[in-house]
Amino acid sequence: MGKLINGEWHDVWYETQQNQGKFVREEAGFRHWIENREAATFQPESGRYHLYVSLACPWAHRTLIFRHLKELESHIDVTIVCPDMLSEGWKMGLPEPLFGHTRLHQIYTQAQKDYTGRVTVPVLWDKKTHTIVSNESSEIIRMFNSEFNQLTGNTEDYYPLALRDVIEEWNAFIYPNINNGVYRCGFATTQEAYEEAYEALFAALDKVEAHLATHRYLAGRHLTEADWRLFTTLIRFDAVYVGHFKCNKKRIADSPNLNGYLKELYQIEGIAETTDFYHIKRHYYFSHTTINPSQVVPVGPDLDLNSPHGREHL
Repeated sequence: MGKLINGEWHDVWYETQQNQGKFVREEAGFRHWIENREAATFQPESGRYHLYVSLACPWAHRTLIFRHLKELESHIDVTIVCPDMLSEGWKMGLPEPLFGHTRLHQIYTQAQKDYTGRVTVPVLWDKKTHTIVSNESSEIIRMFNSEFNQLTGNTEDYYPLALRDVIEEWNAFIYPNINNGVYRCGFATTQEAYEEAYEALFAALDKVEAHLATHRYLAGRHLTEADWRLFTTLIRFDAVYVGHFKCNKKRIADSPNLNGYLKELYQIEGIAETTDFYHIKRHYYFSHTTINPSQVVPVGPDLDLNSPHGREHL
């Protein structure tokens, strides 16, 4: 993991000493919006945008899920980076189609020559203005959710107005404690920072487990963006976070409501095809040499994701 400083690539790990061993995620650097209005700089057009993702990354996985759910596959093309993220950051297996670049950090400096910040996925590129629209996954999925409806005819809404308060409440709870909580465990460099994150993570998972006992989804009967934001962490949990990030109090498979909920979402048409466990395990175990210096990638676990989820009664 590295970063760009004034447009120059530096192979540097996260700084935790100044935060008492705690991992603190940097804010995304590009925060433009695609809007379905005539005066918008970034308008929804077929073929205009290109998405760079890693199949390993939960944040990028969100965007692939929304690209599928909103039927945008034929309108927004994709480059998938290699799972290995070593001294040069995210790499392309083959030169990417727009510029022939082989490193993701080259896309960032293509947009801004003096860019300073982490080079992360996803990245949504605009072919018309030749810049990055956004590298903030939570905002990309909302653009996909609403701004291309006239183009696709798909009006499914995963952020409906009537449920926005409850969705935002769940997002605000799940992001620091679960989505980012597993990273706060795995990237902590002091025992105190790790244990603080660990306790918060499992307290949050217990709360969600209890909620799902009587609610089919986080917002009740309706599947929303809050569920998909949680899903991409849950699907990686038993395969990676339990062992690699020391989140080993219990597995998702040991929590009946979370496990059934995870299986139900995974079994929705097309979602399994956005999920690649080879990339997921290879990235974390091979790339994070500060955590796993041997780079040995575990063979297991065997995950039971296709058996009946048993949540139809809710």
